[in-house]
Amino acid sequence: MKRNLTLLLLLGSAALFAQTNIKLEGTLFDQRTNQPLSGKSFTVEGLDIQAKTDENGRYEISVPDDTYQLEMKVDGYQTITQNLTDSNTLNMYLQPEDFKDGKIDLSTAVITGVRSKAAEANLLNLQKRSVNIVTNIGSAELERKGVSDAATAMTKIAGISKLEGTNSIFVRGLGDRYISTTLNNLPLPSNDPEYKNIDLSLFNTDIIEYISVDKVYSPKLLGDFSGAAVDIVSKDFQDKGLFQISVGTSVNTNAIGESNFMLQDGPSKAGFSKINVPNNPLNSYQFKTKLNPTTSSTIAPNFGLKAGKTFRIGDEGKLGVFASASFNSNYDYREGINQTVNALGGLGGRLRSFVPHQKYSYETNSTGMFNANYKINKNHSIKYNFLFINSSEQSRDLYYGFIRDIAEDDNGLIQRNTYIQNQLMVNQLLGDHKLTDKLDLNWGLAFNKIESDVPDRTQNTLRLNKTTNEYQLAQNSTTDNHRYFHNLIEKSYAANVGLSYRLNKSANGLARGFVKVGYNGRSVNRDFEARQFNFRLNNSQVVDPNNLDAFFNETNYNNGYFSTTTYSGTLAPQVYNGDQTIHAGYANLEYNLTDKLSAVLGLRYENILQEISWRTQLSSDLNSNMLDENYFLPSLIVKYAINNKQNLRFGASKTYTLPQFKEKALFLYEDVNETKYGNPFLYASDNYNVDLKWEIFPSHGELISIAGFGKYIQNPINEVVIASSTNDISWVNGDYGYVVGAELEIRKNIFNFGQEGKNTLSAGLNASYMKTDQEIDAEKVRKETKGMYNLNLTTPKAALTGASDFLLNVDVSYVKSWKRGSEVMATLSYAYYSDRIYALNNENRGNLIDKGIGSLDFILRTKLNKNIGINIAARNILNPEFKRVQENATGNVTAVSYKRGANFGLSVNYNF
Repeated sequence: MKRNLTLLLLLGSAALFAQTNIKLEGTLFDQRTNQPLSGKSFTVEGLDIQAKTDENGRYEISVPDDTYQLEMKVDGYQTITQNLTDSNTLNMYLQPEDFKDGKIDLSTAVITGVRSKAAEANLLNLQKRSVNIVTNIGSAELERKGVSDAATAMTKIAGISKLEGTNSIFVRGLGDRYISTTLNNLPLPSNDPEYKNIDLSLFNTDIIEYISVDKVYSPKLLGDFSGAAVDIVSKDFQDKGLFQISVGTSVNTNAIGESNFMLQDGPSKAGFSKINVPNNPLNSYQFKTKLNPTTSSTIAPNFGLKAGKTFRIGDEGKLGVFASASFNSNYDYREGINQTVNALGGLGGRLRSFVPHQKYSYETNSTGMFNANYKINKNHSIKYNFLFINSSEQSRDLYYGFIRDIAEDDNGLIQRNTYIQNQLMVNQLLGDHKLTDKLDLNWGLAFNKIESDVPDRTQNTLRLNKTTNEYQLAQNSTTDNHRYFHNLIEKSYAANVGLSYRLNKSANGLARGFVKVGYNGRSVNRDFEARQFNFRLNNSQVVDPNNLDAFFNETNYNNGYFSTTTYSGTLAPQVYNGDQTIHAGYANLEYNLTDKLSAVLGLRYENILQEISWRTQLSSDLNSNMLDENYFLPSLIVKYAINNKQNLRFGASKTYTLPQFKEKALFLYEDVNETKYGNPFLYASDNYNVDLKWEIFPSHGELISIAGFGKYIQNPINEVVIASSTNDISWVNGDYGYVVGAELEIRKNIFNFGQEGKNTLSAGLNASYMKTDQEIDAEKVRKETKGMYNLNLTTPKAALTGASDFLLNVDVSYVKSWKRGSEVMATLSYAYYSDRIYALNNENRGNLIDKGIGSLDFILRTKLNKNIGINIAARNILNPEFKRVQENATGNVTAVSYKRGANFGLSVNYNF
């Protein structure tokens, strides 16, 4: 009876181009008899490796150099797992488990190759071998650093930072519009009309295998690119079985100190709430959500569940399924300054000045994921991914202070309650097929839907009578007291098809290169509508700020104390609709010019059709706008392998940047301290990119790299203050912009004293320094917008908004493990960004500058045994003050300041 020997080689994710191998040798023993298993042949499935033990039980195989662990399973023997070291010799002793009269036939053994994509050392090997200039951060590194979501993960990469208080990621000084986001190489929609990209904090690390960041363009990527292409690779389960439950909690030091933590009425703590516009709102007052706040506990619960299993199907097939569900929540409280001033600054220059501004907030994230990966045989596989994310944020903002024309004795109060709910659904079907020894086919299909709701945002303006110490409702405009609803639904379809032809092998047995051609298509439809119900006060009323329902109710409405209006006087919403279709074809040649010199030469063609229509308070008639463009995007990447540990890389490309739907629709967005509207005259900008990088891999898991980069942008799209009495904000095409800079990254193993188990200390550092500049020609803008958008910028030439000159990330990790599965892992990490421009100002007002700030985190993860783990996290331990200043000629004026508070979390997980 023939039995199979299964050897699972867990290999790092590898680019097949320019792959290097290592020789592995040793002896297989029967531990009971201490005799070698002689004359046993075996193959490594999927790697085309065949070998046979000799008469002494010795074997010799050549495997990819990212192999890090061997798990040996023999029918009738106990499973044995061994990690590889720097030694190329590995002897294995197999202990019999159910030996039956010596009838086990090991004449043929099968070794199955499985690739583990997330290990740090393996991702470094991928970076080392790949011709493309790519950076990867895997789930193992994210776990070590205590990273909880993809947005935080991005900030651990050189040259990347996150803008405080927003969802916006900046890469090498370039913000949201210069970045593209995909899941398994298929595009994702945005959850917020304010941004091009989805909020990466929605993706918790439980569903991430690794994150790939391309800072250098290649033809397979979307052409709407200049900063980075971010690809989130979802979990791909390959193990035998997994079932894990985790529970935990977290607290914020600011929030825990608030005995009267206030949120608005209506939304549930689970983050799933449906709040609709009431019937007949212009002729009655029947809003379901109360204006009176509710109080809440500030201890945030978290829990998670993960399960996975693999199944053998037939002789060659294998099905891996993985599912996860999680709920995370967080309370936050901030108190500080929030004000808008003119060029004078001081008391006489205040427009709105709130001291204090108090913000109570509660956030949730519920995530469910399922994927199934069916490997039909060694040549064909199909994968299905489903992802559902529900995120919510409740916030109650209290603005106390000066409001020009309403409360000029520092006696004003604005109360703003906001609830935002986002629901994302992703469906993906992917396939990989080896058609012949030289021809590979891969394809992907996706349908995504996102719905973003702001149901019943409320705002009320009050004025304190300092004589009677009583508040009265106040208004300078009907919009000072309102309720607001908006709904965004975006559906998108995407398709990828790629063919890769492997050229003839060179003398070393590796392919000379590849010819790759492919097609990418994407269709996006966005429907956005908003309704704002403004309340006209017919007389001044004394009210309790915490009991506004005593005034705003059906009885007082019927008695004529207030009335309800909209921008049009009807229930018709403000709307904008966007449709965008992109068809793209690409071709590139990857070629080993010599044993050391490799190059990728590529060209991408894109046809873009973007149509936007709108009917808003700024344009009561239905208007539309179209952009129809064709782009040819060349690129070149060159890699020179100085030796087997050092590489020198160069990249150059042309790309473009599209305006977003919201930026072109003439729609008015109103916040407490700013108002924005779109510009139908916007057009795409052209980007020219160049990179040079040197890297060395001193030993296993170590890296030193230095990179220089430059970017030149023609007609960059900028957010600016328009010259008007209201100082509204819009978007215009500037003249030019550029970025030049350098990055340094170091990963070092300080010591490894492991004998019986692991005992290591390692450190990492990445830093970047850059200079940016841009010019916005006011006359050019006036001509391109037919005189409708006029600028009077204080500094028409300035650094790019959101770009810090200096970024730094440092981490130190200690890991100690024992044979019985116990482990302790401690990581201390620090991140810093220097001053950066938040917004360009006008009318001689200074630019708004976010001052540099640092953050210190400590993460402790423990495994008491193979089943139980306890994790402790302390984030933002130093709790520095965030400060935004307006750099007036008369001196800096604080525009925003607050402290976020430190966050502490505790979680326990159990593996069954």
